[in-house]
Amino acid sequence: MKIHEYQGKEILRKYGVATPRGIPCFSVDEAVKAAETLGGKVWVVKAQIHAGGRGKGGGVKVAKSKEDVRKLANEILGMTLVTHQTGPEGKVVKRLLIEEGADIRKELYVGMVIDRGSQRVVLMASSEGGMDIEHVAEHTPELIHKVFIDPGTGLTDAEAREISRKIGLPEAAIPEAVAFMKALYLAFWETDASLAEINPLILTGDNHVLALDAKMNFDSNALYRHPEIVAMRDLDEEDVAEIEASKFDLTYISLDGDIACLVNGAGLAMATMDIIKLYGGNPANFLDVGGGATTEKVTEAFKIMLKNDKVKAILVNIFGGIMKCDVIAEGVVSAARQVGLPVPLIVRLEGTNVDLGKKILADSGLPIISATSMADAAEKAVKAAKGK
Repeated sequence: MKIHEYQGKEILRKYGVATPRGIPCFSVDEAVKAAETLGGKVWVVKAQIHAGGRGKGGGVKVAKSKEDVRKLANEILGMTLVTHQTGPEGKVVKRLLIEEGADIRKELYVGMVIDRGSQRVVLMASSEGGMDIEHVAEHTPELIHKVFIDPGTGLTDAEAREISRKIGLPEAAIPEAVAFMKALYLAFWETDASLAEINPLILTGDNHVLALDAKMNFDSNALYRHPEIVAMRDLDEEDVAEIEASKFDLTYISLDGDIACLVNGAGLAMATMDIIKLYGGNPANFLDVGGGATTEKVTEAFKIMLKNDKVKAILVNIFGGIMKCDVIAEGVVSAARQVGLPVPLIVRLEGTNVDLGKKILADSGLPIISATSMADAAEKAVKAAKGK
């Protein structure tokens, strides 16, 4: 789950992470009032969308008068903001953050993610803040410094001091930087975050460190422990199909291909998408019905997949273990009858009750294309999508 910058900063401030003062706004008048409340002579008008690269896309502007705030808020609010993370369709800006100006002496980068290899939280920091960290990693990886944090001790003062010096912070700022990084780690850990990215972390003219931006993502499997974070969910920023799928406990992610996939198990779903690509096709979605799919869930999955006008074929790939093949077959037949079959349907079943599942499909009288293996299923799906 993702949240907006201003929401991330609200969470971080509770843990002692220093940020500029700011006020979220939903209208131009609210933006002007926020500038008046904050006071000062310089403000930053920031678009709030779930994507990076807002500044490059024209979604972050500096205002030097309240008239500027009104003008910029009017321009940004309601605009379709296109960045390298939104795709060409962009995202409509419906929220703003009005923030006090900052005296920026240097921009740095600090982020935390889960490292699967070490199974620890890793702190990454770089002197190259304000840039895409992926670009830094590709071209100057030596400028990214890492600490793999022991969960038994947490981030230590010594580790935080060392990485602060490596990214070029002056000695006068080290104590504050140590407190900043330890607070960031505590926020990450206690909220079950999967990402906490501060880009840029700024050093001010008087040697203070501030989170000028904040991006936080959370482990969806742990959200039951954090109702206050769930309340921050902005459905306007999420894919409509993905929202609908979540109501039925389906794991669905929209993609840009034309072969819809219905699979049980995340690993098998990934393999299915890979083999579709291998045979020259493009998957239209990732859809994992899980191990406890019912006829209702399969039917809803079909409805969601077919709402995508790009879909030219559907591939059902099931390996029956906990999920029995006959149950899936009944669900497929029921779904096909309810929604119709406007595109070819290819089904590959294997595992528990596979013979019974295949018989249910064969006896249905529906134009279902049977496949004997993953490769056979992928090849038939790709041909069907191409009208062959």
